[in-house]
Amino acid sequence: MSIVNQLMAAVLAVLIGLVSGTVYLMSDSSKEMLLNQLESHGQDTATHLGLYLAPYMAERDLASIETTVNAIFDSGFYQQIRVVDANNQPLFVKSTSAKIDETVPEWFVELVEITPPEMTREITNQWQKAGSIFVQSRAGYAYEQLWRGAEKTFIWFVVLSLFSMFFISLLMRYILNPLKGVEKQALALSQQKYIEQNNIPGTRELKQVVLAMNMMVRRVRTMFDEQAKNIEEIRRTAYQDDLTGLANQRATFSQLNERIDFRRDFGSGNLIHLRIADLQQLNNELGMEKANNFIRACADQLREVARLTEEPVIGRIGISEFILLSDITNPDQLQRELNKLVANLKDFYHQLNNTVESEAFFVGAVAYEEQYSSKKLLINARLASEIARKKKATIYCKSTDNTEDQNSWHLHVSNKIVSGDIFLQAQPIKQVADSKNVIHHEIYARILNQDNQPCMAGEFISVVKQLNLMTALDKSVLNSAIKRLTKDPDLTLGVNLSNDSVRDTAFCDWLISAVSSLSRPEHLCIEINETSVLNNLNQVALFRDQLKQAGIQFGVDNFGINPAGFSYLYTVHPDYIKIDGSLIRELDSRAEDRFFVRSLVTVAHSLDIKTYAEHVERDSQLNHLRQLEVDGSQGWIHGKPEQF
Repeated sequence: MSIVNQLMAAVLAVLIGLVSGTVYLMSDSSKEMLLNQLESHGQDTATHLGLYLAPYMAERDLASIETTVNAIFDSGFYQQIRVVDANNQPLFVKSTSAKIDETVPEWFVELVEITPPEMTREITNQWQKAGSIFVQSRAGYAYEQLWRGAEKTFIWFVVLSLFSMFFISLLMRYILNPLKGVEKQALALSQQKYIEQNNIPGTRELKQVVLAMNMMVRRVRTMFDEQAKNIEEIRRTAYQDDLTGLANQRATFSQLNERIDFRRDFGSGNLIHLRIADLQQLNNELGMEKANNFIRACADQLREVARLTEEPVIGRIGISEFILLSDITNPDQLQRELNKLVANLKDFYHQLNNTVESEAFFVGAVAYEEQYSSKKLLINARLASEIARKKKATIYCKSTDNTEDQNSWHLHVSNKIVSGDIFLQAQPIKQVADSKNVIHHEIYARILNQDNQPCMAGEFISVVKQLNLMTALDKSVLNSAIKRLTKDPDLTLGVNLSNDSVRDTAFCDWLISAVSSLSRPEHLCIEINETSVLNNLNQVALFRDQLKQAGIQFGVDNFGINPAGFSYLYTVHPDYIKIDGSLIRELDSRAEDRFFVRSLVTVAHSLDIKTYAEHVERDSQLNHLRQLEVDGSQGWIHGKPEQF
C-alpha cells in the first residue's frame, strides 16, 4: 500500500472515530432532551387530565373516566395511563406495548435503552384528595426521533467524508509528489540509471529526503563510472596494444583461434597481413616519435578496411605486424580497398619523410577456406606479404580460383534456405554450481551439403550473407524453435539473431507476433552478438523493450571483447551475457583472464544480469568458474551440439 493510501486510511480512521464520538455525544444529548420532553409531556397530560377528571373521580364515575382516558390514549403518544383513588386502588388502567416504528432497526433499539418516566399528579376535589393519575409517554416516539437524527448525521458524515477524502487525497498527492520521484530514482538506480530531481520541495523533511537522494545518485554514478573505468583499464592493460589501441598479440591470437578453430562461423573471407619492412631503419630515418605515428597510421588504415566487416578480427601481432580477418570475398573489392590503404600510407610516409618509400611496408592477403586452421591461415598470410616484399609489389593477394564451384555452392545454399530445408542442432548451457541442471539449450542452424553431409554454419553463412538471406534463415530457425516449444513447453531454447534481422523492424514485429501463441514465452531466449548490439544500440534497445513486454528473455553473445567497452549494459540491460570463449580458454592458466572475468561478473551481477561462459572444455576451467561465481557454462565439457 502506498504512503498516500496509508495516510488516507489513517485520516479515515480518525474521521470514523471522530464521527462515532460525535454521534454518541449527540445521541446521548438527544436522548436526555427527548426524555425531558417525554417527562414534560407526561406531566402536562397528567395535570390537564386531573383537572378534568377530579369531579368524576370523587363520584367514582368509572364510565366517564374510561371515556376520557380512552379519548386521550388513542392519540398514540402514551404507553400507559393509570387512574387510582385516594387509597391507591385503581379506578381505570389503560396501557399498550412500547410500539416502535419499523424504520428503526432492531439493533439500534437494543443499543440505545430509553425508558420514559411515569409522571404523577394528585387530584383533589373540594379540598379533599380524590386520587392520583399516572401518565407514561410512549418510548417509540423517542426511538423514532433519535434514529432520524442519527441517520441524518451518518448520511451527512458519509457525504462530507467523501468530499473531504477526495480533496485531502489531492492535497496529499501534491505534498508527497516528491516521494514518487524518490521511488523512481531508487528503481532507476537498481538498473544503473541515474535520475536527479530538479524540483526541490519546500517542505523541510521532504526537501532533505530529495537532496539526500540526489546526492546518493551522484555518488553511486561516480562509483560505477570509476568501476567501469577500472575494468576498462584492466582490459586495455591485458588485451590492448598501448600504441595503436588495437588488440595486442595475445588477444588477437585468442580471437582468431576462437573464430576459425572453435566457433567456425566466420564464413568466407580474407586474412590481411600488414608488415612494416624494417622498423629499426624506420626509427633511424624518422625518429621514434614519427615512427610511432606511422605505426598508428597503419593501424588506422587497417581499421578503415575493418569497418566493412561486421565482426572483424583485427590486432597488432608483433612490433611491426598487423592482421585483419575480413569477410570481403570479392577479389576486385579487396584489391580496391588494399590499394586505397597503400596509397594513404604512402602519402602519410611522404609527409613524415618528404620521400616516397615503396618498400617501407608490405601487405599480403590470403583467402580463408573452411579447412584452414588459424595457424595455417596466418602462415599463408605472412607468406603472401613476404612474396610482396620479394616482388617489391607492396601488395600480394592469393585467392582461390573456384568460380564454378562457388556458383554451384551459392545456388545449393540459396535453395536450402529459401525452401526452409534446414535442421537444428542444440548444445546445453548448464549451471556451474550444479552441472546436472540445464539452464537452456542454444540451437544452431545446419544444412546438408551437396554430398548430403551436415555442414556447420561457417561453411555456408558467408553465402547467406552475400545473398541477403540472413533474415530468412533466422525466421526458419525461429519457426522451428517455436514449434518445438509448443510441443514441449518445459523446454527452454536460445536463438542467436543476425545483424540483418536486428535492423529489420518488420522482422522484429513478426517475431513478437509469432511468439504470442506460446503459453510460456519466457522459455524462448533471443541472443544478439555484442558487436551487433554496439552497432545498432538504439534499435536493439527498442527491440529489447518489445521482448521484455512479450516475456521473452534476451542475452548478449560473445561478451567482453569489443574495445567499445560494456557501458551499453546500462541501456540494454539483458537478462544474461555469454562471456566470449577467447576469455575463457586459458582461464585456468592465466591470472589476468581470471581477474578480468571476475570484474565482468561483478558488474553484471550488480545489474542482476546472469553470466554464462562459452567454450568450457576442461574441469579446471569449470572449477575456476565456480570460484568466480559465474552462473552457467557452455562447451564440449557438456557435450557437442547434437541433432535437435
